[in-house]
Amino acid sequence: MFADRTDAGQRLGAKLRELFGDGYSGEEIVVLALPRGGVPVAYQVAKALGSSLDVFVVRKLGAPQQPELAMGAIASGGVRVINDEVVRALRITPGQIAEASEREERELERRERAYRGNRAPADIEGRFILLVDDGVATGYTMRAAVAALRERAPTQIIIAVPVAAKDTFEELKRYADAIVCLFTPYDFAAVGQWYRHFDQTSDEEVRLLLERAAEGNRPSQSASGS
Repeated sequence: MFADRTDAGQRLGAKLRELFGDGYSGEEIVVLALPRGGVPVAYQVAKALGSSLDVFVVRKLGAPQQPELAMGAIASGGVRVINDEVVRALRITPGQIAEASEREERELERRERAYRGNRAPADIEGRFILLVDDGVATGYTMRAAVAALRERAPTQIIIAVPVAAKDTFEELKRYADAIVCLFTPYDFAAVGQWYRHFDQTSDEEVRLLLERAAEGNRPSQSASGS
């Protein structure tokens, strides 16, 4: 379906540019990537739209004894979202939630330092947000990201992904203001099956792409009058 994340991002960026037409300014949009795999896709989207790029880090809170099962998630800005259904079903205690939250908070902070360095996070309040990943399977991480972003009062949140499971795509419509997806196959097993090359994105690649995007949005000396 896609050659790699760069190809997916270019095709998604072209689709978004077509949908938005001339009725928007790229400066009004903040493209937020879910790292790590969402960053190469989002970089191409931001480039196509002439928009700024940042990461929005979300960490799953794995259930005790079943770490692959999400009992919640934490996200940039100190927001925590809990899956009450899982917590009740597994009789997870507040102490267990707090322990998992503390552990994942350390990793979240590490990743933000590694990715962004000393650059301040993007200003989200009152902005038009495009939330980008390389694909969506279950959608829980994306749901957590949307819930966390709502706490920071953006004008709109649009999910934009190259590919998503059909049922997940329909479910996410309940959470975001809109969702743009190039393909929603029924026979969806994993995001990687829709890419010919789906190597793991490294922290270093994330950092370099964010630096490149920040450099591209920096005013030139002639434009700034210096």
